[in-house]
Amino acid sequence: MNEDFNYIFHLSHIDLDGYGCQYLTTKVFDNIKCYNANYGAEVGERLDEIYEDIKELDDIKPLILITDLNLTTKEGNALEKQAIKLGAKIVLLDHHATGANAAEKFAWYHLDTTKCATLIAYNWLKQNFNFDKISEYEPIVNAINAIDIWVDSSDYFDYGRVLLGMISGAREVNRVVFANEDREYKLFLIDSAKEILNSVDLANAPIDLDDRLHFIKKEFFKGIKNDTKDNLVADFVTDILTTNRDFMSVKFEGKRGILTYSTGNTSLIGNNFLVKNGDFDFYMDVNSRGGFSLRSNDKVDVSQMAQKIGNGGGHPNASGGKIDNYKDSFVYKKIRDNIQSYLKSKEG
Repeated sequence: MNEDFNYIFHLSHIDLDGYGCQYLTTKVFDNIKCYNANYGAEVGERLDEIYEDIKELDDIKPLILITDLNLTTKEGNALEKQAIKLGAKIVLLDHHATGANAAEKFAWYHLDTTKCATLIAYNWLKQNFNFDKISEYEPIVNAINAIDIWVDSSDYFDYGRVLLGMISGAREVNRVVFANEDREYKLFLIDSAKEILNSVDLANAPIDLDDRLHFIKKEFFKGIKNDTKDNLVADFVTDILTTNRDFMSVKFEGKRGILTYSTGNTSLIGNNFLVKNGDFDFYMDVNSRGGFSLRSNDKVDVSQMAQKIGNGGGHPNASGGKIDNYKDSFVYKKIRDNIQSYLKSKEG
């Protein structure tokens, strides 16, 4: 690894191009921690996470790597100030023209509007770290580049279209609550797509990937037995919840529950969790607009709970409602803390 750093904190976008960058860097670096953000306020939230994570590690020379995200001059100044405090290097690799002003000011800001960020990162890794000497990753990079900057004349364009839908449709794991698992899932999909692209004729590759995508997804979630994809995903998420149950728990009127965020499939996942964790009384899932779903397994009447906390209702084991003046966040801990305070205020 470059002598200037020995630990990488990699922030990237939440689309195919953003995950494509992290797919490559995780193939090169062992000491790397990844983060993802959409544009706007979430970028600042994730950078704050990075700063705190750097502070927790001793004897490291950190590099803050940002890909497929453009910064304003103001954001660049703030980042540079924090990096100096932390003794961190910065590299930003992007292709969005909206970052032109910041790119002119900062030496660490590398802007190339002619390529997607994955191709920019690929070239950076090749030039500085002797990556991909046998061009194993070049085809998948070409496919991502073709679709991301819309090179419809490229032979890889059709494959890129399937890749784009593959990642945009990979919603089985919520990225706010289960950021690491969601990223692992998407990088697994890209890796599987790379293997197909390298093993079949390019003209047939888009159809082959499209035909096999369902089974590729199941392969990621499959445990010791096969099942429907919905059941496999529910078991996968339940296992994560069980591992993190103490961190994700909330209380209401002496009852203990677990809180998820926009997880979906509430009945299946909620029931799975409550069956496997008999000391929990309810399951609560809240979405970005403050709507919530409650599930129980004959431990508490969640219809009454829903009425108390959100003028909602339903059935004793399945109910829902809406939290007024809900304050959303990109960070699960903040969501959990806000919901716990809200639940406390509604206790009778």
